[in-house]
Amino acid sequence: MLLVVLEHENGQLVEAAREALTFGRVLSEKMGEDLHAALIGSGDDDIVEAAGQFGAETVHVATDDALLDYGPDAYGSVIAQMIDELEPEAVLACGSDRGNEFMAQAAARLDAPFVANCLDVTPGDDWLITRVQWGGSLLEDASLEADVALLTCGLHAVAAEPGDEQDPDVEEFDVDLDEDVSITMVKDRVVQSAGVTLPTAPVVCGGGRGVGSADGFGQLEELASLLGGRVGCSRAVTNLGWRPHSDQVGQTGTRIAPEIYIASGISGAIQHWVGAMASKHILAINIDREANMVTKANWAVIGDLHEVIPAVVEEIKRRQS
Repeated sequence: MLLVVLEHENGQLVEAAREALTFGRVLSEKMGEDLHAALIGSGDDDIVEAAGQFGAETVHVATDDALLDYGPDAYGSVIAQMIDELEPEAVLACGSDRGNEFMAQAAARLDAPFVANCLDVTPGDDWLITRVQWGGSLLEDASLEADVALLTCGLHAVAAEPGDEQDPDVEEFDVDLDEDVSITMVKDRVVQSAGVTLPTAPVVCGGGRGVGSADGFGQLEELASLLGGRVGCSRAVTNLGWRPHSDQVGQTGTRIAPEIYIASGISGAIQHWVGAMASKHILAINIDREANMVTKANWAVIGDLHEVIPAVVEEIKRRQS
């Protein structure tokens, strides 16, 4: 059995869970094992149905008063108990902040090795793994020998795609949790932004130092609004105080995976590229045809963004009218 741990929020599977199920479906075929899912803290029928759409044959549901919301210690304890009782060949989650956190917790409780951010996995007595290291700037080939393989797949390493739809069996899993697992627990949430967010936006309009000023981002805001997207920026921009850190795309900012990333006046340093490389398509606008972002982009406009962006905005308005 391959057990995929599902991340969820407000009664819905998050995109990271869908990516993990997609990655897991391929891995389970390589293993010749059934694909099962672990649902912690909720037995919501919508989540179970969604897991079935991505190929899960059985969903193991663990509920408890200590699991009313997310807590890394509690999740880690549940996963460790599931491993002891269900004896899966491997356990997989997506390498999101939460996924890596609760899988590390489980590994620590089991005193077992854990391999994070995998891009390719070949099962066997020694598991052969290619994984992301150094924030995406290099790939590492590794081997794993363990009683159970504890893995996360790289965030946005695969596109979430439904598979052969299943009507999953639901099996209740009894857990025994100590009070100390609640030492770290989500107790409340504050909505900082409504609507489309930077990580989920289908279109991201990014600006770098070449935008020239905080006011210069007004044209990118207008473009993003017309396209139903969000504005992002490079680290240089946040260092200059033109945009908040929450808008930063990069290794130390937000990783994005839009349908298209429009990168204006961005050189494309490796730290920024790590955050943007999962974009389906990239359009670079820059006066420097040798800029890293230009050479890596699917399309490029070599020109002054202060002339190109207004022209694009006007053309969109014309076509929308």
